[in-house]
Amino acid sequence: MSPRCKPKPDIRTGRPVTYNLHAHLVFVTKFRRDVFDDAMLKRCEEIMREVCVSFETELREFNSEADHVHLLVHYPPKVALSKLINSLKGVSSRYLWAEYTGHINRTGMGSMFWSHSYFAGSCGGAPLTVIRQYIEGQKRPV
Repeated sequence: MSPRCKPKPDIRTGRPVTYNLHAHLVFVTKFRRDVFDDAMLKRCEEIMREVCVSFETELREFNSEADHVHLLVHYPPKVALSKLINSLKGVSSRYLWAEYTGHINRTGMGSMFWSHSYFAGSCGGAPLTVIRQYIEGQKRPV
């Protein structure tokens, strides 16, 4: 079997596309308040996994500290990352407020759970220098 035919678990296919898109997302609580405990983080991860499934996206990794969460998502090209992020933050905020109202109110966060800002970074694959060299090495017709 040729190396090109070996199955690669990270490479997904759709009808007109083959893709391997990963993003590292970081969401910070409002005012960077230390709000998370272990139970709340487990629930936050469950909620975010459900949102990802609804977007046909896979939540590969999830971890956190007391004031922010890190996610590694594997997503298809039809998903606008900004819409996924909006849903992840919005849905998790509604559920966490409903289920942990007393705990959240004690932290003095006001009416918002997440900060407006977020970090989104593309990741995986070859470093940019390797990709740049590959593109430069293509045989351009004359």
